Amino acid sequence: MTERRSKFLVTGAAGFIGFHFCLRLLSENHFVVGVDNLNDYYEIKLKKDRLSILENYGHFRFHYLDITDKETISLIIKEKPDYLIHLAAQAGVRHSLENPHVYVSSNVEGFLNILEGCRNQPIKHLIFASSSSVYGANANTPFSVHRGTDHPVSLYGATKKANELMAHVYATLFNTPSTGLRFFTVYGPWGRPDMAYFSFAKAIVEEKTIDVYNFGNMKRDFTFIDDIVEAMYRLVFQPPVPDPAWSPMDPDPATSNAPYRIYNIGSSKPVDLMEFIERLEEALGKKAKKNFLPLQLGEIKATHADVEDLYRTINFRPSTPLEEGIKKFADWFKDYYNVQ
Repeated sequence: MTERRSKFLVTGAAGFIGFHFCLRLLSENHFVVGVDNLNDYYEIKLKKDRLSILENYGHFRFHYLDITDKETISLIIKEKPDYLIHLAAQAGVRHSLENPHVYVSSNVEGFLNILEGCRNQPIKHLIFASSSSVYGANANTPFSVHRGTDHPVSLYGATKKANELMAHVYATLFNTPSTGLRFFTVYGPWGRPDMAYFSFAKAIVEEKTIDVYNFGNMKRDFTFIDDIVEAMYRLVFQPPVPDPAWSPMDPDPATSNAPYRIYNIGSSKPVDLMEFIERLEEALGKKAKKNFLPLQLGEIKATHADVEDLYRTINFRPSTPLEEGIKKFADWFKDYYNVQ
């Protein structure tokens, strides 16, 4: 048996990205401690089914825990993980319009608990989930990590921006090596039912109407889950170091004189929403009934990731073709929900 190499603490382990990343770590024979509160933001059964797969591995241990529980999180971090992957958060742009307080509680206070834990028990690398939502009103595409993100248009995006700023403070004051990852519309098997592509699939197979916002005039940088996991796995073993070229006279928001970095992870190939729907229809073998609506509050019309920094650091850029990714999702969806 191959020797287990490192100990990871992964928050949000039963979530979409957390589940897939834990699987990768376990397959590489790392020891993984997973944390999740299994909340009911979307169907709990899906989270439990993901978790049951992870629990088949003898080197996986799970804690049913909310990251806002400061004392317990602190105790778990004191168990000395080598690496901490923070993916737990209250997700969803539209949901933040209706339940703003939970976003501050989970995404800001919860993240503070993580940072304080890392302050008291130093780790090799903290990787945390940010989001393309931080770009907000910025229409200068492709979105670059070297430009400002000072105009968020959703509370969700604002909390993710806050995470980046908070991590920089702890990197500066306490030398916590921190990397923030701005994910761009992640999709794939075992995905999130609250995301448009998933709800589209469900409505299509049930022959219900799908709501298409901004009358379909939207572009998204759809990124397949396997590409996200590969980029994360390569990055985790390359903790950031202070950038000797960083200047306080012309501060680059993506780097720092502290051990801190920000990266985009996206396909860098924006797709028209209507094309994505067509591909999904083909993969599911059914046509969608469409209800065209105006742009919703907090939504961004187009996303497009500049991933050159990511490529320079890890020699990798997301490359899964849309047709391949959608087919893999559709095949999983039909199998999981027993669609004939």
